[in-house]
Amino acid sequence: MTNHNPIGYRLGADIGGTFTDLVIAAPDGGYWTKKLSSTQDDLSRGIIEGMGTLLSEQQVAVESIEEIVHGTTVATNAVLEGKGAKTALITTEGFRDVLELRRMRVPSLYSLLYAPPKPLVDRHLRLEVKERVGADGEVLVPLDMESLHEAIKVIREEGAEAVAVCLLHSYRYPDHERAIGEELQRTLPGVFVSLSVDVLPEIREYERTSTTVVNASLGPIVKSYTDSLVERVKGARSEAPVRIMQSNGGIMSAQRAAQTPVQMLESGPAAGVIAADVLGKRLGLENIITFDMGGTTAKAALIENGSPSYTTDYEIGAGISLSSKLVTGGGHAVKVPVIDLAEVGAGGGSIVRVDPGGALRVGPNSAGSFPGPACYDTGGADPTVTDANLVLGYINPSYLAGGEVALTPSLAESSMRSTVAEPLGLSLLDAAHGVHAVANVNMIRAIRAVSTYRGRDPRDFALLAFGGSGPIHAADMARSLGIGTVVVPPSPGLFSAVGLLQARPERHFVRTYFTNVSDADFEGINRVFDEFVDRSTASMNDEGYDQADIEWLRAVDFRYTGQAHELTIPMSANTLDRGVLSELVSSFHHEHDRTYGHKAEDEPTEIVNLRLTATSRLHGSVPTHSAHDHGSIDAHRRNVYFGPVAGTLETEVIDRPALSTSPTSGPLIVEEYDATTVIPPGCSVHLDEFNNIIIDLKIPSPIVGEG
Repeated sequence: MTNHNPIGYRLGADIGGTFTDLVIAAPDGGYWTKKLSSTQDDLSRGIIEGMGTLLSEQQVAVESIEEIVHGTTVATNAVLEGKGAKTALITTEGFRDVLELRRMRVPSLYSLLYAPPKPLVDRHLRLEVKERVGADGEVLVPLDMESLHEAIKVIREEGAEAVAVCLLHSYRYPDHERAIGEELQRTLPGVFVSLSVDVLPEIREYERTSTTVVNASLGPIVKSYTDSLVERVKGARSEAPVRIMQSNGGIMSAQRAAQTPVQMLESGPAAGVIAADVLGKRLGLENIITFDMGGTTAKAALIENGSPSYTTDYEIGAGISLSSKLVTGGGHAVKVPVIDLAEVGAGGGSIVRVDPGGALRVGPNSAGSFPGPACYDTGGADPTVTDANLVLGYINPSYLAGGEVALTPSLAESSMRSTVAEPLGLSLLDAAHGVHAVANVNMIRAIRAVSTYRGRDPRDFALLAFGGSGPIHAADMARSLGIGTVVVPPSPGLFSAVGLLQARPERHFVRTYFTNVSDADFEGINRVFDEFVDRSTASMNDEGYDQADIEWLRAVDFRYTGQAHELTIPMSANTLDRGVLSELVSSFHHEHDRTYGHKAEDEPTEIVNLRLTATSRLHGSVPTHSAHDHGSIDAHRRNVYFGPVAGTLETEVIDRPALSTSPTSGPLIVEEYDATTVIPPGCSVHLDEFNNIIIDLKIPSPIVGEG
């Protein structure tokens, strides 16, 4: 092996609940990969250990790494597990219960047993100050410092680690919040302070309060994590800056992530969508549904007309985390820009059980990397989706993660038999296939959440499957949805890590700016956009990006007068005038019709918010093709069970390079270092010119009907 020149290398590190995925991109676009079990005791340790191993294998000096881009579930897990910092809330007198009142929405309208999520701030720590600002920004009651000092006394006595500050209409008059923030910093040094005017200067009291509280509760957790990671990087003799993936698909510095951790709740999943967008443009695919199935969860997102779908309405902590206007109330509202994702608790490590009513349940609890699925032989006794796939013959027990993780089929069989097959009176194979089918149904919910629930027909899209488990399930799921094409990219199990190195630096700015379209003050609106440009330029420059590389996209939120929600319309021009505004309003009518099935062009239209997104071009190494030889497998055949109709079929097993560029009929299994792709009977498959596996499901087949 030859030594590589010590310049221009970048590391992408994506930590999931089960595996940590590493990718190093070289200056020529080639990349090397490493998959290892996540180090649950200290997630950052896995990055450094894996980086050292991968660099050693490729004979690259650690000093050659110029940048580290990281996707992590640290923030998400802290919310889901209720392990955020002890947080207090300071708000306007009379509004302490906004967090508990919420929007009076429930995800299941007729459920008598529904219990809303516990607020992230206990009621005795929701503290009021005397002040009041009107909706027009006029100060009605000045800030009373005595009431503030009383609140600070409670915070100090209770030992709160973080404070969220959210006052009524502060987006119109931020001075009171700024004054409170300064006093908190003076009197409570070391306490994390989050102001809504910094996090979300936008209308809607509950969403703004909830978002600011989530940010505050995550602040100490994320700061501790990023500080530890940066120190570990330095301890490994690297001066590479650490960037963190944001939920919106852009990257930011570790220092900025510690200030606004609410921006990184969907850090890892967003990277996969960015990689899918890059690949879609390369393949000429404009309409894609991404399907990312890992060890703990499955995620879906939509790429339409060549662009990922974005939203600013999101919930975390629900049974299904999604940004839907149809199903809300199940989690904590987070109103920041995010790639429009739906996520369900169904992954390879999802635990299987039979409930007291005799129904088969899959997830949301996960075995993770430890104790792991039963077949890992690391202490896990409960069967999981991975155990079911192993019993069915989909997975090679000797080749998970290239053989680095050995599986024990007998343990999978015994746990599946005792937990599922015997209680339900099924054969072992039918029980395992039932688990596989139920998992598919659960994950189809996520796909429908981003397609059908949005008025999009999934049959008009290709399904791009990745994650360690995604390609196993993708074909059956696509068939249930009527999707004709499945694409499995190279390095599917590390695809999100590849996306980390394809993401661009990105900043988002928003401000509420109420006005009727007919009364628009173009000078005032353009002044706000100019301020956003100046702030984004300064922020990007602070992190080492040149102004010449920065691009700006302006957008305006519109709604019909009387509506409670708005739609964001991008603006291609740099300056708003009467002609540009007329075009934007026409686009709003069209988008309203596309989203809701109707429009009202004769109704008065309002501007609600002004937005700006700033991105910088990348100059470092961007991964384009795998240069890593993980070895090959010998082609062989094994028995695989495809359900009660098709039964057990002797199936050929090959690796990706052995797949023909001409269509080959299933059944077939493609094994590689980081994932396994299952091509069921009734499908055809071929390898395209970019080394993607293309599965064609347009052949009629009555064999599989999950869904």
